[in-house]
Amino acid sequence: MDWQDSILPFWDTYIHTTKCYVLQEKDKLIAGGLVFSQCPPDMLYAKEEANTWFKNGYLYLGFIYVLEEKRGQNLGSLWLSNLKSKFPKQKYWLTIEDLGLDGFYTKNGFVKVKSLFNDNQEEIIYCFDGI
Repeated sequence: MDWQDSILPFWDTYIHTTKCYVLQEKDKLIAGGLVFSQCPPDMLYAKEEANTWFKNGYLYLGFIYVLEEKRGQNLGSLWLSNLKSKFPKQKYWLTIEDLGLDGFYTKNGFVKVKSLFNDNQEEIIYCFDGI
């Protein structure tokens, strides 16, 4: 629910350039995320930066989530691992606002690249260069 206002109003624009991958348990979505091949709506403030990553063969990971009651069970890592296994040569990039997620992304093979600022809010770019 926390991200729906950020993507649903724009979904018709992104539906053809965005893939959704999920983890299910007994037909219930428990984790997932979106893989963008064009600048997502929450990154439009840094569209030039985003386009540089896309031109260099990276896809953007956004709106990654794990149901609150399922957190702490390594499902986020499993989701990333499945994505990387499905597309072993693909490179990815993402941004985080919650600096507490640094350990999670570092553990999953992402490298901190640089900071961006959006309305004085720091966001960190991380990248994954493929297996």
